[in-house]
Amino acid sequence: MAEIRPFGCVRPAVELADRVAALPYDVYNRQEAKEEVAREPLSFLKIDRAETSFDDSVDTYAPEVYQKAKELLEKDIADGVYVTDTDRVYYIYQLVMDGRSQTGLVACSSVDDYANNVIKKHENTRADKEVDRITHVDTCSAQTGPIFLAYRSKEEINEVVNKYLQTEALYDFTAVDGISHRVWKISQQEDVETIYQAFKNIDRIYIADGHHRAASAVKVGLKRRQENPGYTGEEEFNYFLSVLFPHDELMIMDYNRTVKDLNGLTKEQFMDKVKECFEVEEAGAPVAPEKKGTFGMYLVGKWYHMTAKAALFEGKDAVGSLDVSVLQDNLLGPVLGIGDPRTDSRIDFVGGIRGLKELERRANGDMCVSFSMYPTSITELFDVADNDLLMPPKSTWFEPKLRSGLFIHQI
Repeated sequence: MAEIRPFGCVRPAVELADRVAALPYDVYNRQEAKEEVAREPLSFLKIDRAETSFDDSVDTYAPEVYQKAKELLEKDIADGVYVTDTDRVYYIYQLVMDGRSQTGLVACSSVDDYANNVIKKHENTRADKEVDRITHVDTCSAQTGPIFLAYRSKEEINEVVNKYLQTEALYDFTAVDGISHRVWKISQQEDVETIYQAFKNIDRIYIADGHHRAASAVKVGLKRRQENPGYTGEEEFNYFLSVLFPHDELMIMDYNRTVKDLNGLTKEQFMDKVKECFEVEEAGAPVAPEKKGTFGMYLVGKWYHMTAKAALFEGKDAVGSLDVSVLQDNLLGPVLGIGDPRTDSRIDFVGGIRGLKELERRANGDMCVSFSMYPTSITELFDVADNDLLMPPKSTWFEPKLRSGLFIHQI
């Protein structure tokens, strides 16, 4: 059963929340991060990406960068940019994009639940990508980027959340990208207890986004256990910062593909190969697939609508029946020669937030052919994780992105 705990949160002063809140550290390159911190000096990005305090001669992962992050965080807390709640509570975090809201609970999840597979994964992680965040969390003694978790909606939790949504928000602002952010504090102890007990009756929580951040937070927790052999399990390092969303609040966007060349084939040869597994029709407009098993393809200035033949789904497991797998296994791999999409430089991935015009631009520029996808569903994600399977890379794109800096969990 899931151990989802309330916690004492370090959070921005109300009047500064809109200036502090920052997009995740990994959506920026170094120059973009510098520009953002110059635009907004209070942005949490200066702590998440403390190399912005140094010139480019200093390596992004140098020890002094992480020490600087710790210094900046401690200074902002001392200067009153952040306040520390002494009561252990949950928070409600609502994001609104294009009129659609998504409302979750901010809490701390258990390192043991991660290790014991109560918290289910659907992606592999790479150790080299974890080292940066491990060092950041360990040096700052704080988790600053929440892990995006999902669970099957539960009425007892919904009732508590909906009650607070009728009250005045603690934070209510719209960021420069147009995404609105609202936060409520669940302050009544009986409501805290209701939520805690409701999660005790949930046996599966799912990582929706943030596998590397989750693995990093857990590894810091395990490191702290080794350093403190008399630990009781109650210490804050046994838990990691999370935002948990009921499944019916989430929207997964398409994660599209673009490929550099036709693998030595002429357009005619390529189209003949495609038609062996897909029904293909020329389309007069950009194709945003409207149901599972359908795809758009943009090639030499034209859009095509593709429908996978039924045989491609026969006998497939939860991974093999994903649209991203069907495209990879029957076209990208055997026809275009994309063996391992994780490492092949001939393929790139375009998040659905960038739109179909970006697929056209790439295929007309540095690439050759683009494919638009029908989004993976949250049910498909759950099915893959429940079967202890792993999704192909770049199967899901979640929007809007959780902001960093609104909630900090000190360990």
